[in-house]
Amino acid sequence: MERNITIRHGQEELAASLHYPVKQEGKEGRCKDRVPLVIICHGFVGSRIGVDRLFVKTARELAREGYMVLRFDYAGCGESSGSYGMEGLESMIAQTRTVLDYGMSCVDVDPTRVTLIGHSLGGVVAILTAVRDRRVKSLVLWSSVGYPLSDILKITGRDVYDTAVKSGYSDYLGYDFTPGFFDSLGQYQPLQEAVKFGGDVLIIHGTSDDTIPVDYAFLYQKVFWMRNEGRCDKEIIFQADHTYSSGPHRRQVIHCTKEWLNDQEAVQQEWQHWMI
Repeated sequence: MERNITIRHGQEELAASLHYPVKQEGKEGRCKDRVPLVIICHGFVGSRIGVDRLFVKTARELAREGYMVLRFDYAGCGESSGSYGMEGLESMIAQTRTVLDYGMSCVDVDPTRVTLIGHSLGGVVAILTAVRDRRVKSLVLWSSVGYPLSDILKITGRDVYDTAVKSGYSDYLGYDFTPGFFDSLGQYQPLQEAVKFGGDVLIIHGTSDDTIPVDYAFLYQKVFWMRNEGRCDKEIIFQADHTYSSGPHRRQVIHCTKEWLNDQEAVQQEWQHWMI
């Protein structure tokens, strides 16, 4: 079952979709007691739908596996109120934590099994949120941005930033961006902060990503391997683009994510059996 909801964040209303877990026979512990929560964080000027409905299909597949899934629009994106370009990374982190509050308040959600899936700039937001909020236990990063300011400027073009500085705002794809938005991107270095997250991580990237280099997957893996705790797995999808827009690539990224999450669940259940 799916339900469209609105989550209040300050003066803004964040449009979201909640996917309830499907009860499955033979899955011990899944949907029987408490269930794991997955929250999907979309990328720059994106929405909770995703290109070619990537996030919708991901959420439905995970719900069939017994996960409760929340996907939402950041303020000013999709159906949410607000102005996206008037905010910044600080606001996106805060919005993600508000959505996390909502998800954690849902009946039957297990607070020890919370995962953020972040795509592109949403990967940065997921990392920064996880570092600041210990409720996040694991991360899945799809084609994650590595250097927020420079990566986003490569997408928009330097002229968009220059116009914002000169005129107070600039237009990109119908969004008005202030200098403050770009300034916020420059204030964070996710590759440096990632080492502070102690949970498990899955990194997925496509070799034909012309927007965010696949090299970032290896950089993130190296950083996560430097930690004292938490595992890090990496999956490189041959010829996949930034949004996994072909059918086979889309199915592969969803399958890899689902299998990794299920493996995490199996390990946790085995650990619980040993503790009994």
